Amino acid sequence: MLNKRKSRSIAAVLAFSGTLTISGLHKFYLGQPLWGILYVLLSWTPIPKVASAIEGVWYLAQDEDAFDRNFNFGKSVPRNSQLAGNQVAAIAEALRELDALRQDGLISEYEFEQKRRQMLDQIT
Repeated sequence: MLNKRKSRSIAAVLAFSGTLTISGLHKFYLGQPLWGILYVLLSWTPIPKVASAIEGVWYLAQDEDAFDRNFNFGKSVPRNSQLAGNQVAAIAEALRELDALRQDGLISEYEFEQKRRQMLDQIT
């Protein structure tokens, strides 16, 4: 679970549930087990319940990029996979045009291969 992407919504729900049940579940979810243990140990006081409520609001107040920077090692999920698909489609079309130039003898096999590798590197 440490390498798995954390959801801002799930973290907020777990934080808010800590105000009613066991506090600190959101800390375990976010990969902060020492804080989670501290919240559980202090569960007989109101401190972790108040802290959980504040953190729940904080998670919801952050935008996805800020949450990813804080809890997902800066890795965000592409918001619009259509943009990535459009990029791949554009590169595929450019590769077809490049291949047509090669077949027509306007560029050499070597030039074709160099340009093809450049284009494919843009995808990864």
